[in-house]
Amino acid sequence: MRNNFFIGCDVGTNSVRAGIFDTAGTMIAAREHPIKTWRPESNFVEQSSDDIWKACRFCFTEVLNDAGLRPSQIKGIGFDATCSLVVLGEKDKPLPVGPENSSEQNIIVWMDHRAIKEAEEINQKNHDVLKFVGGRISPEMQTPKLLWLKKNKPKTWREARKFFDLSDYLVYKATGEDVRSLCTTTCKWTYLGHEKSQFKQSLGKWDDSFFRQIGLDDIVDSGYEQIGNKIRQVGEAVGSGLNKKAAEELGLQVNTPVGVAIIDAHAGGLGLLGMESQNLNGDASTLENRLALIGGTSSCHMVATDSPQYINGIWGPYFSAMIPGMWLNEGGQSATGSLIDHVIFSTKISEELTNEAQKTNKTVYQILNEQLHQLAEKKDLTSAGQLTKDFHVLPYFHGNRSPRANPNLVGSVCGLKLSSTLDDLAVLYLATIQAIAYGTRHIINELNSNGYSIDTIVATGGGTKNEVFLQEHANITRCNIMLPAEPEAVLLGSAILGAAASGEYPTVRDAMKAMSQPGKTIYPRQDEDKKYYNNKYLVFQKMYDDQISYNEIMN
Repeated sequence: MRNNFFIGCDVGTNSVRAGIFDTAGTMIAAREHPIKTWRPESNFVEQSSDDIWKACRFCFTEVLNDAGLRPSQIKGIGFDATCSLVVLGEKDKPLPVGPENSSEQNIIVWMDHRAIKEAEEINQKNHDVLKFVGGRISPEMQTPKLLWLKKNKPKTWREARKFFDLSDYLVYKATGEDVRSLCTTTCKWTYLGHEKSQFKQSLGKWDDSFFRQIGLDDIVDSGYEQIGNKIRQVGEAVGSGLNKKAAEELGLQVNTPVGVAIIDAHAGGLGLLGMESQNLNGDASTLENRLALIGGTSSCHMVATDSPQYINGIWGPYFSAMIPGMWLNEGGQSATGSLIDHVIFSTKISEELTNEAQKTNKTVYQILNEQLHQLAEKKDLTSAGQLTKDFHVLPYFHGNRSPRANPNLVGSVCGLKLSSTLDDLAVLYLATIQAIAYGTRHIINELNSNGYSIDTIVATGGGTKNEVFLQEHANITRCNIMLPAEPEAVLLGSAILGAAASGEYPTVRDAMKAMSQPGKTIYPRQDEDKKYYNNKYLVFQKMYDDQISYNEIMN
């Protein structure tokens, strides 16, 4: 093996991480640094591009030191990030995006729902491009946010020179080249990656009529300079690589290759779907039984195919947005890890639980999992999953991303009592995990009703470190869950981009095959619980129907 290494940088909702990988996809070292978040109003979530870049600088320099490597041994870099909107003015000055009018706060975070009204306005116009986002655009995407800025922050709108998806901003910061990703622009900006190019240096095209229809004529009139007119596939080398300033800040060599960036969940897809390399030998149909589940604050569900599938409520089909040359459909849940934490830490015994975790050197999740096993034994149940027979959760606390595609939905809990003990919290925690798993089952059912045959989940993210989360997902979806040998599959996906950009591997697909290795597999419990889980799924569906009926009564 040659002494070559690659850095993957992942900017999540709460932190920046950087990992160094070798040519086989083995992680050598990793570093993490928190990032600031502001919530000036309900549904408003903001961050700072300067703060995020400072965190990147810390992670790059420290991880290189931890690995004991020389800068010359780093042959390529890849970036991924949340699909948050970065706003810059003249000379790349950060511009304010929110009510506090602070220029430091120049990012509208992906989860921000301020543009619900604008998203609905766009959906009512029913433009043809919407068929590539499952029929309805989400307030988590960028065009509703742009429209909100134009209406509500006219000074920022007038002064703005560049609107970036966060991962594209990182590439710009690293190279000085304004090269946008086919992943970010297609998935979050309505770019048509499969169409004939309208720009010399781009793949695909923007639809002028869409932007004019929704009131963003100035974007068209500028020749799309603000949102990108040089758009390339993920993993392609950008310009000459790291520029002098970025190289000094990151502690690396000038001209180190940098790959075209990717959204964080899609980086996880690259790190997962390459497992068992025969699935990428040119026959895309062998991937149609696999769903990549990338969990974190939210969850994304990625499937790849060789032909476009149009599915209401499921984002896509997107061409070359994750694996070059393949179509992508994407389901998702807006709140998963954040929802589990919410139900735990909003209870009155959360402080007691946290103290116990510190005393025993365990996580709160481990303590709750142990409590569930003890409760199941005490009640003489065949599995802990049966503890929620009379307790149900609808997980739409932050709306539903798919397949209902309704950001206005809310969560609900059925089965509450006057008591508030550790046992009560453990059951609420379990029912929440099950509700999230039923959301995944709902997405899989929609995919399988429209041409897919999903029977295997390949998974990464925080939830995959939780045995109850994994087993309940297997039980409820009836899918085998395959874990990667490298648990940090999102970081690996970014490193794969760096490996492809460096020329170490000819293509992203080649890098995926070489660097993604399978780990253990979780199997559904046998059929004795199948009826129980099927009945719970009927309750899950009825809770949604009931919510709709309540809304109809009150309206």
